[in-house]
Amino acid sequence: MKNNTLFAIVSAVTGLIFGFGLLVSGMANPAKVIGFLDLSVPWDPSLMFVMGGAIAIGLPGFLVAKRLKHSLLGMPMNLPTGTEIDRKLLLGAVMFGAGWGIGGFCPGPAVVAAASGMTDGLVFAASMLVGMFAFSARGQQ
Repeated sequence: MKNNTLFAIVSAVTGLIFGFGLLVSGMANPAKVIGFLDLSVPWDPSLMFVMGGAIAIGLPGFLVAKRLKHSLLGMPMNLPTGTEIDRKLLLGAVMFGAGWGIGGFCPGPAVVAAASGMTDGLVFAASMLVGMFAFSARGQQ
């Protein structure tokens, strides 16, 4: 089996597991997310445990990955190297947070919701794609 085929299979399986985890945890449910982010209603802290669990699982992997030049499948490691906190980063974080708070979705759960046929997820994912293409087109001028 070619390395690219194995990479595609592993990526697909990993994506399915991630998507299933988002569904089970409630991260693809905007009402649950807004219940966590909106402190003016009865607060739902359950997503804090989901995020904490994700960090606890992901952090050791990233610490190991930082030291590798190639993945276990032989693909080059392309981890971000920037450490500067600048205006662009802060503005992007504010925009991300505002979109998450208003829509109740961030990119991963939006794709899961769209794939499951949720109208809100479809609208959010379509809007996200328009924004990505607009940003990409701006950079090519």
